[in-house]
Amino acid sequence: MIHHNPFVSLSLSLSVGDITQKGYEKKRGKLLAPYIPQIQEAYSPSCLKSSVKFPQSVMIWGALSSAGVDLHTEAVQAALAKYKERKMPMPSKRRSVLVQSSVEACTPPDTSSASEDEGSLRRQGRIASSSPYQAHPSVEHWFNRVIQGSSTSSSASSTSSHPGGRPHHATNATSASAATVLADLMAHTQLDNHSAPPDVTGLSERSVHAERPQVASMRGLPRRYTHTSIMETADGVPVNSRVSSKIQQLLNTLKRPKRPPLREFFVDDFEELLDVQHPDPNQPKPEGGEMRPLSGEPLGVVTNWPPSLMASLQRWGTTQPKSPCLTALDNAGKPVYTLTYGKLWTRSQKLSYTLLNKLSTRNEPLLRPGDRVALVFPNNDPVMFMVAFYGCLLAELVPVPIEVPLTRKDAGSQQVGFLLGSCGVTLALTTDACQKGLPKAQTGEVVTFKGWPRLLWFVTDGKHVVKPPKDWHPPIRDTSNEIAYIEYKTSKEGSTMGITVSHSAMLAHCHALTQACGYTEGEIITNVLDFKRDAGLWHGVLTSVMNRMHVISIPYSLMKVNPLSWIQKVHTYKARVAVVKSRDMHWSLLAQRDQRDISLSSLRMLIVADGANPWSISSCDAFLNVFQARGLRPEVICPCASSSEAMTVAIRRPPEMGVPPPGKAVLSMSGLSYGVIRVDTEEKLSVLTVQDVGQVMPGALVCVIQVEGTPYLCRMDEVGEICMSSNSTGISYYGLPGMTKNVFETIPVTSSGAPISDRPFTRTSLLGFIGPDNLVFVVGKMDGLMVVSGRRHNADDVVATALAVEPMKFVYRGRIAVFSVSVLHDERIVVVAEQRPDGSEEDSFQWMSRVLQAIDSIHQVGVYCLALVPANTLPKAPLGGIHITETKQRFLEGALHPCNVLMCPHTCVTNLPKPRQKQPGTGESCVCVCVGWLLFLLNLANKIYIVCLSGPDFLYMQDVLQWRAQATPDHPLFLLLNAKGTVANTASCVQLHKRAERVAVALMERGRLNTGDHVALVYPPGIDLIATFYGCLYAGCVPVTVRPPHPQNLTTTLPTVKMIVEVTLISECRTCCLPWPSFTSQSTETLAHPCDQSVLFNKSYVLLYVISRLCFKKKCNLGLSYISAYQHILGSPVYLTVVLLKFLRNVNLSCVRTCMVVAEERPRNTLTQSFSKIFKDLGLSSRAVSTTFGCRVNVAICLQGTAGPDPTTVYLDMRALRHDRVRLVERGSPHSLPLMESGKILPGVKVIIANTETKGPLGDSHLGEIWVSSPHNATGYYTVYGEEALHADHFSTRLSFGDTQTVWARTGYLGFLRRTELTDASGERHDALYVVGSLDETLELRGMRYHPIDIETSVIRSHKSIAECAVFTWTNLLVVVVELEGSEQEALDLVALVTNVVLEEHYLIVGVVVVVDPGVIPINSRGEKQRMHLRDGFLADQLDPIYVAYNM
Repeated sequence: MIHHNPFVSLSLSLSVGDITQKGYEKKRGKLLAPYIPQIQEAYSPSCLKSSVKFPQSVMIWGALSSAGVDLHTEAVQAALAKYKERKMPMPSKRRSVLVQSSVEACTPPDTSSASEDEGSLRRQGRIASSSPYQAHPSVEHWFNRVIQGSSTSSSASSTSSHPGGRPHHATNATSASAATVLADLMAHTQLDNHSAPPDVTGLSERSVHAERPQVASMRGLPRRYTHTSIMETADGVPVNSRVSSKIQQLLNTLKRPKRPPLREFFVDDFEELLDVQHPDPNQPKPEGGEMRPLSGEPLGVVTNWPPSLMASLQRWGTTQPKSPCLTALDNAGKPVYTLTYGKLWTRSQKLSYTLLNKLSTRNEPLLRPGDRVALVFPNNDPVMFMVAFYGCLLAELVPVPIEVPLTRKDAGSQQVGFLLGSCGVTLALTTDACQKGLPKAQTGEVVTFKGWPRLLWFVTDGKHVVKPPKDWHPPIRDTSNEIAYIEYKTSKEGSTMGITVSHSAMLAHCHALTQACGYTEGEIITNVLDFKRDAGLWHGVLTSVMNRMHVISIPYSLMKVNPLSWIQKVHTYKARVAVVKSRDMHWSLLAQRDQRDISLSSLRMLIVADGANPWSISSCDAFLNVFQARGLRPEVICPCASSSEAMTVAIRRPPEMGVPPPGKAVLSMSGLSYGVIRVDTEEKLSVLTVQDVGQVMPGALVCVIQVEGTPYLCRMDEVGEICMSSNSTGISYYGLPGMTKNVFETIPVTSSGAPISDRPFTRTSLLGFIGPDNLVFVVGKMDGLMVVSGRRHNADDVVATALAVEPMKFVYRGRIAVFSVSVLHDERIVVVAEQRPDGSEEDSFQWMSRVLQAIDSIHQVGVYCLALVPANTLPKAPLGGIHITETKQRFLEGALHPCNVLMCPHTCVTNLPKPRQKQPGTGESCVCVCVGWLLFLLNLANKIYIVCLSGPDFLYMQDVLQWRAQATPDHPLFLLLNAKGTVANTASCVQLHKRAERVAVALMERGRLNTGDHVALVYPPGIDLIATFYGCLYAGCVPVTVRPPHPQNLTTTLPTVKMIVEVTLISECRTCCLPWPSFTSQSTETLAHPCDQSVLFNKSYVLLYVISRLCFKKKCNLGLSYISAYQHILGSPVYLTVVLLKFLRNVNLSCVRTCMVVAEERPRNTLTQSFSKIFKDLGLSSRAVSTTFGCRVNVAICLQGTAGPDPTTVYLDMRALRHDRVRLVERGSPHSLPLMESGKILPGVKVIIANTETKGPLGDSHLGEIWVSSPHNATGYYTVYGEEALHADHFSTRLSFGDTQTVWARTGYLGFLRRTELTDASGERHDALYVVGSLDETLELRGMRYHPIDIETSVIRSHKSIAECAVFTWTNLLVVVVELEGSEQEALDLVALVTNVVLEEHYLIVGVVVVVDPGVIPINSRGEKQRMHLRDGFLADQLDPIYVAYNM
């Protein structure tokens, strides 16, 4: 009897990281406490040894590790030793995020086990055998034989890991020199406005086919790094900031980006082409002859072979009723029930009869032959599953086994529901205990899971089924092509598909397995696998019944408690065959101990079901090393290769069948990445050791075809997809005829295009080749294939490399997921790992940087994103392991919630468009000048306006007010509302005139001001400000409107007031203490009095309704339209926000003719449309909402009046816009940007589009600066700091050619003009002005011009929790600041999404991602983002960010 030793579990917990060393010592001390007195009485080694059996797992593990170090681990450590430590910016994380991560990382009660990992943990335990990784004697000779010209290929393979084959020291020297040059360039070059800044991501001094450098762009972070290094910004201004020092560290890591050299520059064209990855001419190519299809041995003919599996069940159930069929174990390892063949036959008959005859709806049978039925059984109840499966087959129903849904949000559950719906499943069979554990609705019924069809749940326990009449017998028919069962499979993309298996294929597969494995009647087989699918179903449920075998089913829950249980059962039952996975072998190594009563001598076959995973060899060799002394023979280990579509493809035969010896080969990973086979005998850093998976299945025909394109046969030294033609494969994907034809009906062809057979082949999704002695070798799977820049990489290989860095120290239970995501038309590798709860931030960052270096060195590929998540947070597969597709989905949706992220786009993304080199002197021959109406009387006049024009000839604004006070004294001009909605103040023409006079008298008498003195008006918006403004004009003084300081933020707002006073030489300051915040921004342009009148005439037909700010903008010009005799209603922002609902009651906006959106930027199309839609029910016409455009040099350039046509919206190609080209596309086109016109050009205003550098006029297909000529242009800045000529150029400039006489003002905004087909009320063609954005805020990156709002719009759209975004550049790095509106747990999710979307839509690499709280991005009074203030705050480390990620 084998007793359970508590030391085993304790040692296992320590080895997998469940407990710390301190916890281990504490628990070990408790276990040893009863023996302490005995030890003290007789202290000697012999006495100690006899007193207690110490666990040997840890000691044996250490001994084995020291005896033969894993080859791959050794290679990784050797590769890392080549790297020198270099400074690298460590991500900044807020303390609250640190605490939150550590709390979440605490290990919950054991919900997963040491044996749960499907295929990752075994890799790190790759303990070498006594002669580790000796290649098969004939493998190398075989490769040299099949390759023509072996001397050439051997020299190529020796350098294939490093294309180009140049020595490392030369490369490093070049890298160092290039890095030094770039560092000097970045630190000492002052950038001017006319030259493009040096692009650190575009510099390279390598030749076209230069060797990929062994020195990666990342180095390990030193233990301490300075926070306050003083450095210079791009403008030469010293900055003392830890943020700046980190950015400098980031720049140092980018000194030699890994991208191909620039062979040619981007020509001035609007079509951007991604850089084409040209294949390396030195890459290895297949050189062998074309392979021939390989046939398995003929399927033997057995005289008494049953005609169907049902006939076999009937035979054994009636002739051998007491023969044991299946033994189920509980979680303690004790047998709980043994199902005999007689019981299986009778219970299956009962269920079959019940399903066909006792289930009905509306007197109609619920099920008919051929209907699909779901089998939902837990993994610890194989007996009930087997009864249900054969019950369905007897009833001619089609069983669809699926996993038990535990919650409504199980990983992949929605896709399983889609499968059930497409199969038309209406009934689910389950057990009573399982049904009670399913989530219930309030009615007590099982809930309908997300994406699932409505199901009727039927319990198959004995009391729910009835005994059939004696005259009823199930139909036992011969095999046919009708569907027997459907096995589910999850694809690489995450969709779940149902693979249909016919009765004939099921029988043929059992026949082939019986022959290949030499199964005989009465054999005992131990099954550790999932009995619902794959090898666990084929061996443990189907073939076992065919041969009357006795199956010992080891439940997964037992393996979690005791990983050694399957070995114990092999010994107890003297089992002849065991079906396991390599992970079960690996965990049994960690749990085993020196027990003489365990013997594996009874085994004749140890079937390794996942032998197709090349890394299973480590577990096989290690397992043989330990258990060979306990009766395990080397030839017993039989790896097999299988797939859900083709079922078993190949299996190593048992030794008694006289097969050739097993084979191993050490292959170059670099060669495999190019799809060729090279035996690597020299370079040990980048190799893959593979073992054969035996011979082809009996009766099967196998070939290897090219992975992509036409299914040509591969050459003999080429890796391709294994295809199989046999009667024992699946026949289709249920309900998916298109995919079925591609996978199950492939016709391989020779190089000449001739089909190799008239039989269709099934793709197995296995990547491999046929080796010597017709042995099949598998090097990977299509599901794990990642094609990066034309080279193939296997996810399992990358996982093994990551685990070899520090497998047991850092990664929690070895749980690592590797997958690829498509970004910018290429696949990018993503590595996600669960970190130990006790890992520090610095340890995490150190481990991540070392993993990146190891993968770069071993696989010569960069990792796009490396994310660490807390322990036990990755979605789990049903039987352990990580649910890869669900993990990938969470990553793409921003729902992974990592605790650490490292993005390395600079290393990986090598297909960016070539940087643009501007071609001077092109595209300026065509001149586009649009002139507004010079006769502004036309269609604009109303009665008041005509009266105004027929009045006296005014000179100044104060004259107009005096005349209005006499002509229309009681006409109301302004009405001021307070927060309660009541009228607080009013002003008619005469009232405003008298109040202005009083102010003028006070200024002259009390202030003793002279004509021309400046007066600061520190007022909130209101009638007092307006009256004081005109009082200054009456007194001959110059009013300067100043926004009052905010009472809650005096420290930052008072200096602004002080600065304005100093700049404008204020003589007097007028103020009013009202608790009303102002939304005004001031400027110091000088505007001559006479031009005020033209502004007012142009605005006289506009009803101004202002919400976001009141009337006063740019010297209050927009608020002084009393000349048009309109009444203005002024409402405070407090009033508009507090009593908005009250304000909207009984409101009718049908009287509003024009609702003008005042903007100094690109019109917000979405905002305007949303506003119109919201107020549509209140009568607001969509035509009434329009935009206006004005700026510092001219406050009124465009307005949308009622006389003109509706504003037009055009769609531009953003890629062309980056090159200052205007290209119109259709709505919905890729990379399209909607742009609404800014209004109609006002009378008397001339607009031209000019080149910002040459100052020449541009055609309508070019983007340029908007220049304006008008009587009401501003005349200049009052105070100028710096070069006066530069600022004077803004207000008074001329074209370099063409019309060189007209004086223009430069608006500082980029735009274009288009003459539309529309006509206005006068019948003239309508000229539309489109404003794209501010010239000062554009970003010059890679020689192209980007507008921040475009990048920000993309970023905001990438995740629902991003409330606002702002971008700016710093030393050629693009910095993206996002405001997180949600849990801080989501902060790190945004890093990858932001990087992805900017790459995809704008072809830019984000250098820094900063996640901040809502409200951190500064907004001015006009709602415009203050990006430069944000930049200054970031560099001064004043943002208090949640997380700062520096993309390497």
